[in-house]
Amino acid sequence: MTRSAATSSTSIILAAPLVAFFCEPSPLHAMATPPRTEARAVTETIHGETFVDPYRWLESLEAEDPEVATWTTLQNDYTAAVLHNLPCRGSLVEELSALMNVPSIGTPVQAGEHLFFAERAAGANQSVLKVRPAGGGKADDRVLLDPNTLDDGGLVSLDWWRPTLDGSQVAFGISRAGDENSVLHVLRTADGTWTETEIAGKVSFGGWTPDASAFVYSKLTDLDNAYSRVVRWHDVGTHPRHDTTLLTQSEPQRVPYGSLSRDGRWIMLGLTDGWSQNDLWAVHVADWHATGTLQPEVIAEGIEAKFSPEAIVGDVMVMSTTHDAPNGKLYRVDLTHPSSDQWKLLADQEGTAVLQGASYARGTLIIQYEQDAVSRIDRRDMSGRKLGSINLPGLGSAGISTDPDSTNAFLSYTSYNEPRTIYRCDVATGKLGGIWARPDVPVDPDTVVVRRLWAKSKDGTRVPMFVVHRKDLDPSTPHPTLLYGYGGFNISLTPSFIGTNFPFYESGGIYVVANLRGGGEFGEAWHRAGMLESKQNVFDDLYACAEELIAEGLTDSDRLVVMGGSNGGLLTGVAVTQRPELWTAVISAVPLLDMLRYQDFLMARFWVPEYGSSEDSDQFGWLRAYSPYHNVRPKTAYPAVMFTAGENDSRVHPLHARKMAALMQSMTASDQADEPILLHVERDGGHGQGKPLRLRVEEAADRWAFVFWQTGICN
Repeated sequence: MTRSAATSSTSIILAAPLVAFFCEPSPLHAMATPPRTEARAVTETIHGETFVDPYRWLESLEAEDPEVATWTTLQNDYTAAVLHNLPCRGSLVEELSALMNVPSIGTPVQAGEHLFFAERAAGANQSVLKVRPAGGGKADDRVLLDPNTLDDGGLVSLDWWRPTLDGSQVAFGISRAGDENSVLHVLRTADGTWTETEIAGKVSFGGWTPDASAFVYSKLTDLDNAYSRVVRWHDVGTHPRHDTTLLTQSEPQRVPYGSLSRDGRWIMLGLTDGWSQNDLWAVHVADWHATGTLQPEVIAEGIEAKFSPEAIVGDVMVMSTTHDAPNGKLYRVDLTHPSSDQWKLLADQEGTAVLQGASYARGTLIIQYEQDAVSRIDRRDMSGRKLGSINLPGLGSAGISTDPDSTNAFLSYTSYNEPRTIYRCDVATGKLGGIWARPDVPVDPDTVVVRRLWAKSKDGTRVPMFVVHRKDLDPSTPHPTLLYGYGGFNISLTPSFIGTNFPFYESGGIYVVANLRGGGEFGEAWHRAGMLESKQNVFDDLYACAEELIAEGLTDSDRLVVMGGSNGGLLTGVAVTQRPELWTAVISAVPLLDMLRYQDFLMARFWVPEYGSSEDSDQFGWLRAYSPYHNVRPKTAYPAVMFTAGENDSRVHPLHARKMAALMQSMTASDQADEPILLHVERDGGHGQGKPLRLRVEEAADRWAFVFWQTGICN
């Protein structure tokens, strides 16, 4: 059902009955149809094509328009009436509460004689920051910061934290209700006391000086302007108004960032341009302080590739780049002579392996790769000589936390049938030691099997999928299936343990993760094949995966649900408008859906290098062709759809979900008693980060109840 851009004489009417929504809602148990939404036509012409938008009035936030707040309440009530009365939801809440109440612990970071880590206790809304002596055990743990005590509703979250070199202090960022507008604070490790340091403005941290007298950070100078980021130097004990600005954002798509080397000798400054390109400079701190003049040395400028400082040892930078290497290379750069003709190759491209990053551990480079969307970790010395790999427990996702002064490290590992486990690791030998932490989960991971399937997309490209289900599943008959995808921004979907999937597995369900183009699973070429004018490839890949699952006999269109969030919400929004017959239900979480206006809200101009903008006539053509909001057709039998959004989302504006829900409710030809168009806007949430446990349980219960209902598990 793909539609190309219409001629200039065509008027596209996103029509709906002119009825008021200001009516008394029916009792919740009797609400078989959604609240009616008043259409208030707004007409505009873009590059010769005229559009009539009936729901532009829903682009306001609730705080800006009481009518939007009233409308949202009616929609939330309708969604609750539909989902909360499903016979399976009560039992799902109980099961999911048990699964989500499992304690979790993050990979520790060593600083001085301390180990710092985040941990969430069973039943807690938020993770806390803990410290343990480097040689100690769990009995020696001490809580440094507990966000659960900062808000009665559990809405304050710990966004990030960074200890000083000696571990005597910790900088951390907290935000509220999922808005991700981190405020920087500093505490003393000895007693957990907060210092006077406080910096607001969606702060990111760039590193401490070795003596903890200063740090580098970035922030927004105006929270209402997502394109006002600056990188600054802060001297501890002075007011932030006196901080030196190192780099300033001057264009929406050019985002500045900065980091300080561990020894405090070098500041690395950069400007990103989308997810495929950045400039990189180096500042020698001693020279800057001696002269008072900031004179950055160019490492890379104006080159269509990524350049990332992975580790700095003295005056040597270990740098990864996609320049002439779409899967990534690793170079040794002398920062005192940084011209590219002086770079020394440490690790060349290796087949289909994609370089993900590197770290330094006492003379050893630890290099992380993805190969076919699973982890591989190699070791080399500083001359590039291979030292072998670290033996991982299996095919899954691994990360490693190293100490530059030690060969001791901590490695985290997870897969679809393996809870996230943290191992001790000796990087000198590449061998794993004992388990440092592993959650006790109330399910048996061994009951689940993981395998790979490959689909052939419209242009012949082979697209892989992870297929997860119970070992004793009968593959000869169709089963309820949830297909998850993302396909964008160079992000890879790699294996991870998802405890909340187990009620679905136990009910005979199949969970599938598709590694679509636009992601990073096969390097920059794979990413570029799914962005800008090639974005349709991502959607075609998804359809090919769905059709392969059906051809294999694993599922059929009466049992197949597609789900995605954020860019994946766009994916599923396109899927329901282009191929409505392929799905029994669709979940579109915190989505982008109006692709002709998306760039005008919040931080969305960051994403123009990935999507394009309708302001450009050529880019308008491809955006118009797939923009979900502009491709909903009247009297079409759409499957059931569940849209979600966060009122405090600082990334994707909730207008997308609101407008799309209203439009589809007015146009679907399906019986909405059986195939409803639902919307839930979380008023105490944002894009998903920092959400307290109680809200996450409710969200998961709604999602799985919807899936169980629409796939026939629960009626």
